[in-house]
Amino acid sequence: MSTSSRLPGFYRQTPDERARIVAEQSMLTPEELAILTGESGLTPALADRLIENVVGVFGMPLGIAANFVVNGRDVLIPMAVEEPSVVAAASHIAKLVRSNGGFKASATPPEMIGQIQILDLVDLPAAKQAILDNKSDLLAAAAQTDPFLVSIGGGPRDIEVRILDDTAAGPMLIVHLIVDCRDAMGANTVNTSCEALAPLLERLTGGRVGLKILSNLADRRLARAECILPVESLAFEDYSGEQVVTGVFEAWAFAAADPYRAATHNKGIMNGIDPVVIATGNDWRAIEAGAHAYAARSGRYTSLSTWNKDANGSLHGMIELPMAVGIVGGTTRAHPAAQVALKILGVEKAGELAEIIAAVGLAQNLGALRALATEGIQKGHMALHARQIAISAGAADDQIDAVVQRMLQDKQINLDYAKKLLEQ
Repeated sequence: MSTSSRLPGFYRQTPDERARIVAEQSMLTPEELAILTGESGLTPALADRLIENVVGVFGMPLGIAANFVVNGRDVLIPMAVEEPSVVAAASHIAKLVRSNGGFKASATPPEMIGQIQILDLVDLPAAKQAILDNKSDLLAAAAQTDPFLVSIGGGPRDIEVRILDDTAAGPMLIVHLIVDCRDAMGANTVNTSCEALAPLLERLTGGRVGLKILSNLADRRLARAECILPVESLAFEDYSGEQVVTGVFEAWAFAAADPYRAATHNKGIMNGIDPVVIATGNDWRAIEAGAHAYAARSGRYTSLSTWNKDANGSLHGMIELPMAVGIVGGTTRAHPAAQVALKILGVEKAGELAEIIAAVGLAQNLGALRALATEGIQKGHMALHARQIAISAGAADDQIDAVVQRMLQDKQINLDYAKKLLEQ
């Protein structure tokens, strides 16, 4: 059965109806459907195997962003997120983009960087040259730590050496081991390889090895996505397409020039990226660290995305950022819900997952910029936030909609007013 991400009226369905639709499209088994709906899945017993001192499990809402077309393929996007409006905004922008060809995305080879710190060196240039002269032997030694990875086409690719002349701890040599991790995120493999090279590097250089660990600035493992929206497709309510294009461009220019704005601009991008990373059992903290470090790679923190008006007046958006995600190993393989999320996505390679995530980040970014440049961010956000307020005030299921409608009508969206309405 082919998957269509175009699900008209999906948001009007009940959670059970939505789950059934997704299960049918993704050909989930009854057991997988039960995991999707939270009836089974991560138990305290399994959680106790994953981390330390477990006392229970913590749930997050799992939504499906609809309408996405990435590289010509319809994709349903599982998103684990607590913030209102995120799933709705991504779905809405994806609907606009799908009618104009969808998102085009790409990813570089899945190469990660392991860092080995060498201290107490008398002659740093000589030590650097000794390492480079023995590169082939070092790569061979690193390859022995994971023969299976090598057998499937991955493994160590290169060794680079950097000299840090001036640090608080004095001069030091930093060795970068480049490893193709294939469909894994690769942290364990890279760290193991770095530790294996430590004694060899000490013998070659006469120095002392300090840290041996991968870098989360995975700037050799990038994901890119872009989209083009004709000006007429962006018009809505009282706003012309030209106004929207100009407003988005001006908002992006602000973020590109000012780190205070760029931090919030990029947070909006990560609003789309993190929920997919979490849903698939990947390390969202590593993705956040890499993204923000990459945004500052020029020496000044700036926007991860770019928005411009092309020769036809259309809005052209692009994004590029490190995307070290995997579909095998670690929590991705151990967490039942992560496996279901990957099945819904229909990805077969880690690079494909990275491409989809980049597209979601770009969609989320445009959703925020479009709102900020026109009606303001609060109009749509507060309508959804009002539901959380009503629930916090103690509204029962059959009271929530009435309380929300009244708060929006009276423009008083706060806990005290919600409680007052419930008393009435």
